[in-house]
Amino acid sequence: MKFSVVTLFPQMFDAITAYGVTSRAVKRGLLEVSMVNPRDFTEDKHRTVDDRSYGGGPGMVMMVEPMKKAIHQAKTQLTDSNKELTEVAASFKVIYLSPQGAALTQAKAKELAQLSAVVLIAGRYEGLDQRLIDAVVDEEISIGDFVVSGGELPAMVLIDAVARCLPDVLGHNLSAEEDSFSAGLLDHPHYTRPVQHDDGSVPDVLLSGNHEHIRVWRLKQSLGQTWLKRPDLLKEKTLTDEEQRLLAEFQMEWQSN
Repeated sequence: MKFSVVTLFPQMFDAITAYGVTSRAVKRGLLEVSMVNPRDFTEDKHRTVDDRSYGGGPGMVMMVEPMKKAIHQAKTQLTDSNKELTEVAASFKVIYLSPQGAALTQAKAKELAQLSAVVLIAGRYEGLDQRLIDAVVDEEISIGDFVVSGGELPAMVLIDAVARCLPDVLGHNLSAEEDSFSAGLLDHPHYTRPVQHDDGSVPDVLLSGNHEHIRVWRLKQSLGQTWLKRPDLLKEKTLTDEEQRLLAEFQMEWQSN
């Protein structure tokens, strides 16, 4: 999968291309991340990409022309050299990382992972000129109800979340399926060596070797953790008979402790 990011700070994306799971995906050819700097499409000596907002008020707004040219260049980077841009435009999206966008969820990450390529726009200042959003942006996405200094960190979060959904990116293909939110629930607790520690012991069921008992325990804990920490997720999920029974057991055990 290919990402092309329109950003004033391309060096920030070394965090994606040089470290961790995404770096390994890049080295294995499973993921491509390229950057386009809007300053390269300015015509004045100061390489100006922003200007005052019409109507007054604090902050600056990113200008249409250099941003539009940068987005076109980003699209071109994602295009097979043997195809016209218009032939492949339907296979990728232009996404603006914006506080006004819909929340990034695991379901959205999986949806985006089905695309061949994505252009990400990392805004700065007060954001983009609305005319540019109306003309070229397919979708706006937010990573939460808070404000950060620019779209670079949200873009990196999105790339990482989507990359984890791609085949063969994780060491074990079941890892993505068992992540928190993948089934609409939080993940179950995890344990590793040693079995005994001053802070407690590994639950006996995990040492039993009985895969069915382990599956049931993990599901029960996943339901319970979601009930304790993110009950809003349960309101959006239709529980099976087994899940309802296990959640009820967890609630009774928790209330008796």
